[in-house]
Amino acid sequence: MPAKDLGSKHTCFKCSTKFYDMKKPVAVCPKCGADQRESPALKAPPSERKSRAAAKPATPLVDEADAAEVVDVELDADGDPLDEDEDDDDAGDDDA
Repeated sequence: MPAKDLGSKHTCFKCSTKFYDMKKPVAVCPKCGADQRESPALKAPPSERKSRAAAKPATPLVDEADAAEVVDVELDADGDPLDEDEDDDDAGDDDA
């Protein structure tokens, strides 16, 4: 397998060219000359990622003010909410 003799395989972050680093200490794209160490896709060190995640406070799903406004609604047999002016007995017979 000649690929082992060519070094590590890379994909350039600028021009997406696939190339081997030829066992050189710095991987440089042969097409555009971009130094692959400058890739924006590189992740931050683990200590920095943890501090950012811990700094973000958890937000509640429901505000306390909104929770106080919750109203119980009566449901009909189908599970749909009943209208306040609708009666189950004689909903359409007002003349009788």
